Amino acid sequence: MTAKETTPDEVGAVSVPYGHVIGNEKWRGSQIAQGLQGKIKLILEDGLGLVDFHLSNRSCILYILEADLVAGSSFKRRLVRFRNASSLHGIVIVEKTQISDQYFPAVQKFIVLELGMTLLPVANQGEASQLIIQLVHEQSKDHTSNPFLHKKCSQLVEASILRTVQQIPGVGKTKALLLLQQFVSIHQLCNASVQDLELVVGQTIAQQIHAFFTQTK
Repeated sequence: MTAKETTPDEVGAVSVPYGHVIGNEKWRGSQIAQGLQGKIKLILEDGLGLVDFHLSNRSCILYILEADLVAGSSFKRRLVRFRNASSLHGIVIVEKTQISDQYFPAVQKFIVLELGMTLLPVANQGEASQLIIQLVHEQSKDHTSNPFLHKKCSQLVEASILRTVQQIPGVGKTKALLLLQQFVSIHQLCNASVQDLELVVGQTIAQQIHAFFTQTK
């Protein structure tokens, strides 16, 4: 089986066999590829364009290295091209290390708040391979017949969003949970008025939240 040929800026749907991952050829010999060995079957292909790994016919991973965060904004352009060109569910895995930690809050806001994509931080490629294995095992199952598995997959996304909202000045875990209960999507929270926010967290925090989202637009 071969992946659908794509140009560098295209993101085409790929037919992924059960329990497999289709990865970009550039990851051959990497720690991620080594970590997947014996756990799931990895098929490396050229022509995947912007995508690093296809988990299923509907979801894929874009991987951001520590060096990408430090080097500048080229990874942002890549994510924007993906977001504009694809109907796939893109999961962004980011290396959050001591070196890249200072860049992480801004990257988190950009990926989750501005692009509306799922972000999952990892310490290294070994941890990333374990996360990919978990995602593949969950997505390979029939979610409609096993709602518990669907809940586990959803929790990964919810935890990512919760961590992002907690980055807002003055918002801890309790207030973040209250906000996400009131505003059912991150986009609703971004576009909420100060008056709407006041009903949940009070005037002072509401103004801080509104200012935070205004600065990121």
